[in-house]
Amino acid sequence: MARSAAAIFDLDRTLISSSSAVVFQRHLSEAGLGSVPDLPLADAFLRFYEQFGESWVMMQPAKLGARTSKGWPVETVHAAACAAAAEIESDLVLPFARLTIDEHRGAGRLLVLATTSPEPWVAPLAEALGFDAVVATKWASESGAFTGETEGPFVWGRAKADAVRAWAAANDVSLERSYAYSDSYFDCAMLEMVGHPVAINPDLRLQAVAALQGWPVRHFDKLDGVVKIAGRELQDWSRPFMREEFQPFSRFEFHGVDNIPAKGAAILVFNHRSYYDPAAMGLLAAKSGRSVRSLGKKEVFDVPIVGRLAKAIGGVRVDRGTGSDEPLEAAAEALRGGEVLMLAPQGTIPRGPAFFDPELKGRWGAAKLAAMTGAPVIPVGLWGTEKVWPRSSRMPKMPVGSRPLVSVTVGKPVEGLGGEDFDADTAAIMAAIVDLLPDEAREPHDPTPEEIALTFPPGYKGDPEAEADRRPGTDTNAS
Repeated sequence: MARSAAAIFDLDRTLISSSSAVVFQRHLSEAGLGSVPDLPLADAFLRFYEQFGESWVMMQPAKLGARTSKGWPVETVHAAACAAAAEIESDLVLPFARLTIDEHRGAGRLLVLATTSPEPWVAPLAEALGFDAVVATKWASESGAFTGETEGPFVWGRAKADAVRAWAAANDVSLERSYAYSDSYFDCAMLEMVGHPVAINPDLRLQAVAALQGWPVRHFDKLDGVVKIAGRELQDWSRPFMREEFQPFSRFEFHGVDNIPAKGAAILVFNHRSYYDPAAMGLLAAKSGRSVRSLGKKEVFDVPIVGRLAKAIGGVRVDRGTGSDEPLEAAAEALRGGEVLMLAPQGTIPRGPAFFDPELKGRWGAAKLAAMTGAPVIPVGLWGTEKVWPRSSRMPKMPVGSRPLVSVTVGKPVEGLGGEDFDADTAAIMAAIVDLLPDEAREPHDPTPEEIALTFPPGYKGDPEAEADRRPGTDTNAS
């Protein structure tokens, strides 16, 4: 019979982004047990910890923490810990940590919270998260009160690894089949002894070890694959430079940017007119202050350097030829983690007469994702991008005289999506986009041969008339 496997999680800077001690101490103080230290540099120390992680020096006061508990009633501490656990569980656990916990639970692995924090503090939190076991520093008690001593070792560094190993042996758990997650270099011993170590929001030394060992690196506040540098993802670093005045090819006007929620999941859907559309949507994302994830064709992700960069900024690889639902599931995971997803339901830029059709036709992807996740669908109308970079051109046009105007208009969330009829929901989404376009977009237009020629890629040798009924993509199996 196969032995059990476990998923072992550190707490601070792993499941949550900061120190849980701040929350626990506040609730203990409110219960009349001690007081929150009023140190002039306390905020600075906390910010340092959030940015760089723990150090040997910072852990020395924690070793003496049990002494402060001498005489504290066990029941009072438990009540304060339960209140702290409720706050942490509801407000502080990172979104992709929750998804990872659920994934391991679904796979039948035991869930273990392994932390240096005192066991009386974290046990209620582990219970609230549905964990099966806690490996933590134990405080000794006698006659219903804590004695001020520890029971067993201070669970940190090598001692933490030994405690996890002892727990695994006592519970017939195979560490070779198990996973471990931590942010700290001081947890390397624990990470090394499992078959699947993962560095989460790693400090600088763990980042180096993970690179040498080939361990995966993740951030539980971002989609898997997103790269952070000095605690910020690439879109955060580039945002100050994403400004319309820096665009040499066009002018921009934006409307309704506030319709993009400041936090939480959202699906931004836009009409596809030009290769210049991503530039317009990138500027919109920068104005909203949100990082966005987007679906991209596999051909882009398969280019070695470009593909790695696309994944590093949160792109989701799509192989439209397979009919697989895998990209849809990856996009849904991003939304469940509270991310903003950007996609063009048309799938590609319409060609020929279809480019001038007042009725936009789309694929089911956005409607399916809304039904799967409950995320709001936010329509975005683009106009004028084709004047900057028509499909017939390999590069944007350098303006002669005044730069062409590109308008980007964001609407309210699409209402009435039932999630049962994807054709109807998609039609409602596309109609919401059309409502944001200028009047001329809703009027029938008989294009000239010159106008039609601009809608085809360079070297196109197909039949323009055959494009009249062309619908981008198929909805048989995928988005």
